[in-house]
Amino acid sequence: MEISDSIKYVGVSDKKHMMFESQFDCPKGMSYNSYVILDEKIAVLDSVDADFGDEWLANLKEVLKDRKPDYLVVHHMEMDHSSNIMKFIECYPEAKIVASKVAFTMMKNMFFTDFPEKQVVVGEGSKLELGKHCLNFITAQNVHWPEVIMSYESSEKVMFTADGFGKFGAIEEGSHEEWKDEARRYYFAIVGKFGQFVQAVLKKLPAFEIKKICSLHGPVLDSNIGEYVKSYDIWSSYEPEEDGVFIAYTSVYRNTKKAAELLAKILHEKGCKNVVIADLAREDTAQAIANAFRYSKLVLASTTYCNGVFPKMREFIEHLAHRNFQKRTVAFVENGTWAPSAAKTMTTLLEPCKDLSILPEKVTIKITMTEENKKQLENLATQLLA
Repeated sequence: MEISDSIKYVGVSDKKHMMFESQFDCPKGMSYNSYVILDEKIAVLDSVDADFGDEWLANLKEVLKDRKPDYLVVHHMEMDHSSNIMKFIECYPEAKIVASKVAFTMMKNMFFTDFPEKQVVVGEGSKLELGKHCLNFITAQNVHWPEVIMSYESSEKVMFTADGFGKFGAIEEGSHEEWKDEARRYYFAIVGKFGQFVQAVLKKLPAFEIKKICSLHGPVLDSNIGEYVKSYDIWSSYEPEEDGVFIAYTSVYRNTKKAAELLAKILHEKGCKNVVIADLAREDTAQAIANAFRYSKLVLASTTYCNGVFPKMREFIEHLAHRNFQKRTVAFVENGTWAPSAAKTMTTLLEPCKDLSILPEKVTIKITMTEENKKQLENLATQLLA
């Protein structure tokens, strides 16, 4: 993939692991992006995952021809982007390393050296002159690690955004909507907790005319830049992206599942266009997290388990609370053979979340739905759509 005559792509696609950070499914793989700026001086931007070091160095050598790089710019020290720093230095011992002060501390933890003779420490407003090209650095603390920097190449108007604007999946071309689904899933799984810090970075972007965004994961974004920024603004401010209902359920013997499915059917019949339902025990966790943040209303339906709530439901709510879930309407459906307590437990688990509107009437089922339960689901649907 060629960014321009002077900016080249040397990253790799990972279709071996199929799970990111050992917890999020990646059926379409993952990309680890790295770039090279060719000028009077040459800058390599970021490394790749440890398992792909040889492939990355081969890509790099092919682009460099007989030249040698002057700099390795490290935007983000997470291991899927930094693991081959030592290999790079072994191949190109005269190159300097450009990174934030905190990044060099992390390097010492990882490699037992912070490369003192090679350090070029950069922060907000720093510049790296390469010739016609110039990298202008902005700090991006906690997006999503504290050492993160981003850089803007001013001659070609390219913004290198570290993990920002990244997505799950190997490199592929596609529309904004195709980017959006996997980028949303990636954002809320990986970055979601840090919305206030993303907002701080977004406030810096109007100072730059951006023609292309080069993330460390996913495709180069080279059109409709405002739409990508708008999506990040919505996500990082925790506003609902769409009016709709996400029903997340756990069910041991399918009785709670039947109630969740009936509620979805009733909502559809009442004219709700966006109704999404997910079995938390069997479907992708990252997708469920993304859907909870995507829609304006959330229904949590679960069986009682050990005087509490089913483990997968507990885990899901903890994921939401950890990511600052807020500004939503929430309703409960619970099931229990003799002492239903799932709704009470779910309410407690949501206590760290702010600005939630919890509907007061829960639906309580004792094993099998009754006609009264069906009426309660009708009423719940009406309240959700009010």
